[in-house]
Amino acid sequence: MELRGRDLLSLKELDAEEILTILDTADLFKKERRQGILRKPLCDKTLAMVFEKPSTRTRVSFEVAMKELGGNTVVLHSSEMQLARGETIEDTARVLSRYVHVAMLRVIRHSDLVRFAEAADIPVINGLSDLYHPCQILADLQTIREAKGELSGLKIAWVGDGDNNVVNTFIVAAAKLNLNLIIACPREYQPRKDVLEDAGDAKIYITEDPVEAVTDADVVITDTFISMGKEAEREKRLNTFLPRYQVNRGLMELAKRDAIFLHCLPAHRGEEVTDDVIDGKWSVVWEEAENRLHTQKAILYHLLLG
Repeated sequence: MELRGRDLLSLKELDAEEILTILDTADLFKKERRQGILRKPLCDKTLAMVFEKPSTRTRVSFEVAMKELGGNTVVLHSSEMQLARGETIEDTARVLSRYVHVAMLRVIRHSDLVRFAEAADIPVINGLSDLYHPCQILADLQTIREAKGELSGLKIAWVGDGDNNVVNTFIVAAAKLNLNLIIACPREYQPRKDVLEDAGDAKIYITEDPVEAVTDADVVITDTFISMGKEAEREKRLNTFLPRYQVNRGLMELAKRDAIFLHCLPAHRGEEVTDDVIDGKWSVVWEEAENRLHTQKAILYHLLLG
């Protein structure tokens, strides 16, 4: 297994063993950080971060991850780059490849990320696109494994928007790791057909009934009903998703007694989730947010050093 020099655009690039290796490394980095041990294996490396979209967790966790590993970071906003004046994505990728050792992009269109990666000579990481969010799902998998001890045999329920970059990537992970994923969403917001087709015979079940999905679930996950770029659809989406697809106490009490709740954040409290869930006994969202740091350390470590 050789991860050095590879891209991470969707999780499709990794097999099950490679995903678990990243999670194992993330667990080690987390343990050592809590013990005050900070290794510096990337002391001569630089990460460029390019942002087309706002960011809190992605920017802070990647910047801290790279610096704690001994490396450097350069933060770039697309509006301030020559990209905004017509320089091509490919030319930008070729230039950055001469300056830095790895690039993370948070983009509007996944196709632009693919173009950048094809032109670049360095590893390229998807910090979020309209189609996939692999860094988030690796953190989610680490969080689930921490809480449950394993990933296999769990019933994982997604409630809300099924046409979403997070659920798309969870479908990829389910196919890779043989997860049991049940997705509850309105008919008009079901997962993309091409994403489902790529998952093959994975154990993925789609229903319009959130009660069916959450009953006896080990893990319940949701995300905002209104993703970045969908703000114009706010009223329509809220009318469609509320109140049926809101994760509230009543819905969570249908899950197993020791069920956990995940949300990639930011949360729109009172919409997709209520305060008593995100702040309650089921919630592991703060551990999930922290684990973005540890999994991204592992990603950087393996893509740069193997």
